[in-house]
Amino acid sequence: MIRKTLLTSCIALILSANANAASVDEEILALKTRIDQLESGKISSETMVEEEKENSIEFGGAARFQYSYEDYADSNKDRGGDLDFDLFRIDVDGNIGDILFSAQYRWFQYMNVIHHAWVGYDFDESQQGKIGVTQVPFGILTWASNSYFFSSNFYLGLEDDYDLGLNYTYKTDDNRLDLAFYKNDELGGLDGYVSDRSDRYAYDVVGVRLTGEGTYDAPTLEAAESNTFNARYVHNLTFSDVAVELGASVQSGQLDIAGAQDGDRFAAAMHGVVNYNRWNLKLQVTGYEYDVDGMDVEQMVVGAYHFYDSIPAEATTYIGNLAYSLPVSIGPISNLTFYNDYSLVTDKSADLEDTFMNVTGMAITAGGLYTYVDFVVAENQPFIGGSMVGNGEVNKRVNINFGYYF
Repeated sequence: MIRKTLLTSCIALILSANANAASVDEEILALKTRIDQLESGKISSETMVEEEKENSIEFGGAARFQYSYEDYADSNKDRGGDLDFDLFRIDVDGNIGDILFSAQYRWFQYMNVIHHAWVGYDFDESQQGKIGVTQVPFGILTWASNSYFFSSNFYLGLEDDYDLGLNYTYKTDDNRLDLAFYKNDELGGLDGYVSDRSDRYAYDVVGVRLTGEGTYDAPTLEAAESNTFNARYVHNLTFSDVAVELGASVQSGQLDIAGAQDGDRFAAAMHGVVNYNRWNLKLQVTGYEYDVDGMDVEQMVVGAYHFYDSIPAEATTYIGNLAYSLPVSIGPISNLTFYNDYSLVTDKSADLEDTFMNVTGMAITAGGLYTYVDFVVAENQPFIGGSMVGNGEVNKRVNINFGYYF
């Protein structure tokens, strides 16, 4: 309609102003050509704007600080606790055309790490592929826990782990299937070009713990995860106001060990997540095992956060976490989430003592400020005065982590 109106007006104007023109038909033809060119140009410009809008890049990040009071550390108790800088991080997410990308860099006082870094592609609305450092699809995603400390599985490399490889996801409202192949850990395995293999965000096996070595010693016999396959399936059910997620995961791969030996590893998990109104319940049982050819291995060495630790070569873990989310309007505070996270690690190799961790806490949302307030009671738990291979006492820790996200 606009085009016709514009053409009619132009024709009338020409006819009145150029009544004696040589050829009206020629003028009309010239005007139509010009209008077509202008409309074509307009359309091209709009198309370019749309294409430019499809490309996006967003930057974000966070700065976090932490107060802790630890009853197992005399110096900390004498000072009335410590207030420390936790981390600063930068996030970048976006797409260039159909290619997706996401990365996160974290700076700690004692190490710098890549949290994740991948490029991806949506094959259609249900299927996505990614390559790079991605989250390992195992157990409850995105996290199996509510507190700042995660569950005990995190310290075994079985929660929020990241490795280097390929990841495929098929997802509908009722089902989700994840398949992944990881060539090695996020630092390149045994021959990765890194100065310290314990500088990483997520726990991975980096060695075999030999007799006579200390729990936190650097490994004499180094090892690395290699050629690992992951499969995870989830089915969603809805019963009136209750939403239930049931899932199963398996993980199988090789151990690349310095020297002539080889090994393998296997882990499996079943989980359930129930959401009812403001309540959230997470349950998971996990079993794992490491084998090394020609050795009766009892402990493995793991690395993360710039130190080495030891874990049982075999164990069964249980997670039971309950949370309640309460919207509020208290000054800048918009939401409070109350939770209790419980982890148990048992049936360890060499009859090692069990590990348990109970975290009672609250998460506070106030604009860009997100705060965890945690009271932790644990035994043989890393970061709570113990180790997975220890035989220690029950320890307690009060922890408040402030994080501003932008």
